Amino acid sequence: MLKISGFFATAAAAALALALTSAPSYADGPIVGLITKTNTNPFFVKMKQGFEAKAKELGLTPQAYAGKFDGDNDGQVAAIEQLMAAGAKGILLVPSDSTAIVPTVGKARKAGIVVITLDTPLDPPTAADANIGTDNFKAGELIGQWAKAKLGDKAKTAKIATLDLAANEPSVDYFRHNGFLTGFGIPVKNVKHYSQSDSPQIVGNDVTQGSTEGGRKAMENILQKADHIDLVYAINEPAAYGGYAALKAAGKEKGVVFVAIDGGCFAMPWIKQGIIDATTQQYPLLMAADGVQQISDHLKSGEKPHSIDSGEKLITDQPMPGIPSITTDEGMKLCWG
Repeated sequence: MLKISGFFATAAAAALALALTSAPSYADGPIVGLITKTNTNPFFVKMKQGFEAKAKELGLTPQAYAGKFDGDNDGQVAAIEQLMAAGAKGILLVPSDSTAIVPTVGKARKAGIVVITLDTPLDPPTAADANIGTDNFKAGELIGQWAKAKLGDKAKTAKIATLDLAANEPSVDYFRHNGFLTGFGIPVKNVKHYSQSDSPQIVGNDVTQGSTEGGRKAMENILQKADHIDLVYAINEPAAYGGYAALKAAGKEKGVVFVAIDGGCFAMPWIKQGIIDATTQQYPLLMAADGVQQISDHLKSGEKPHSIDSGEKLITDQPMPGIPSITTDEGMKLCWG
C-alpha cells in the first residue's frame, strides 16, 4: 500500500483529497482530533458522532479528518501533520496502515500530543499512548467457535473462503482472521499475517477493502479456483454481503455458512434473512467517547491514558450450546449505523 516516501511531494495532494470535516468550535478549549479510515463507512460515521458529542460535553474543540479510502496512509499522515500545525493536544486515530503510520505518530507524541488508537492498534501497539477498541482477536474467535459448532462433524472437512480487508494486512485484519481460525480450530502459522495456505481446508482468500463491491469481486476471484465452499469468513458485513451476492449469482449460495464482524444496524436484517448467520458486534461510539474522555483527563490531571476493551458480543438467531450470544433483536438495540 502507500508508503511515507516523498512525503512533502505527496502531503499537499493528500491534504487536498482528505475528507475533512472540521466541526464548529463548541468552545475555545484545546483542539482534539479524530482521524478515521474513511468518512462514509457507517462505523466511522457513528464514531465521529461519539467524538463530537463528547468533545462538546467536555469543552474541547473537535476536528475530524478521514482518508479518501481504506488504506490511504498518506492522507492520514497529512491529517496528523495538520493537527500538529493547529496545536492539537490529543489525536484519536483509526490507522489504515498499522505500521507505516508509526513514524508520524512518533513525531506527534514527541511534540507532546497524546495519540490514542481506536479499533485498530498500531504495530507495535506501544507506538501509541493507548488503544481503545474491540478485542478483534476475541471477536474473530467467537465467530470461529460458533461456526465450528454450527457445522458439527462437517467442520473437520469444511471448505473455507476468507474475505479479508487489505493487502497491507493492518492489525485489525490479521487479528480478526487469525482469531476466527483459532476459534474454528485451525492452527495459525504466523500471528501477524494471514495466508490461504494456513490449512488445506481454506480454498481461497482475497481482499475486499471492507466493501460490498470488494466482497463480490473477491468471491468471484475465489470461485475461479474453488468449486465448492461450505463456510465464508468476512472482515465485516458489507464484504460478507458482497460475497453472498457473488455466490448467489453463481448458484452456489445454498447451505453456505457466513460469519462476519462489526454488528452494524444495517446488518441485522441480513442476519434475520439468513444471508449472514452470525456476527460479532463492536461499539464505535463508545470507543470515541472513551478516547476523548481520556485525553481530557490527561490534560486536566496528567492521568496517563490506558487501553480499554470496548466490548464484543456474538449476534445470531441460531444460538449454539456453550457459546454466549444475543439475538438480532437485542443487537438492534446496541447497534450503530
